[in-house]
Amino acid sequence: MAVFIGLLVAAGFGSGDFLGGLASRRARMISVLALAQVVAVLGAIVFALVFGGSPTGRQLAFGAFAGALNVVALGALYQGLALGRMGVVAPITAVVASCIPVIWGLATGERPSAVALAGVACAIVAGGMIAREHDAATGGGRRALVLALGAGLLFGWSFVLYAESREGSGFWPVLTGRAAAVVLVLFVVVLTRATLHLPSPESWMAVGAGAVDVGATVLLLVAVRRGLESLVAPVAALGPAFTVACAWAVLREPVAKLQLAGLLLALVGLVLIAAG
Repeated sequence: MAVFIGLLVAAGFGSGDFLGGLASRRARMISVLALAQVVAVLGAIVFALVFGGSPTGRQLAFGAFAGALNVVALGALYQGLALGRMGVVAPITAVVASCIPVIWGLATGERPSAVALAGVACAIVAGGMIAREHDAATGGGRRALVLALGAGLLFGWSFVLYAESREGSGFWPVLTGRAAAVVLVLFVVVLTRATLHLPSPESWMAVGAGAVDVGATVLLLVAVRRGLESLVAPVAALGPAFTVACAWAVLREPVAKLQLAGLLLALVGLVLIAAG
């Protein structure tokens, strides 16, 4: 079940990243991010109220810190996707993000089977194969690469913090996370005198990005609570496969043979993780 939910998380994050990155190519990134986070916090309110829970102050604080890291990571990712090739930036971010929870899980005593660990290794290697492109370190791609690495680090640690919340807390940590994110983003909006008003196509992209992002975050918490962090993280980190697919279908970004091989290896990794 954790693997299946992890796949849904990957689909949500992958498609949301595509929408946010595409909107940031056509409009100001902070405006796109602000509108997306407003939508996300509204969705988080609904989830928290519907499913209830009894969170402690510690769990709410973990959620708030996770949300703050997450929104900074999203800003870096959106900017990276706007500057570079989506088929390169998204996978690099995911590979870095997936490594941190795996290492954290192992360091804190999780002991998945050898088969499952082999699947984890396949998923991480697959992300690297998807990211291999000859123009990734040229021109604007260099800045996009730095942004991708930074976003990956922040996403990884936000995952660890979200994982510290327990099932009894419901989805209130998601709400405090989104609330912290909105406060940070609106502060930057005021500071830079940006606007929440966007042209119609970009505004709908931002709304879509925020909606699928909060949905994926909720599912991520469900997955973490049902399976080991070191198994769920690499599955959820396969979101770039969906970003690459969207970029190919909408923007006609070419998909190299090595990337296709990476996608196939990712599927093998999923099978191994599920079997383990």
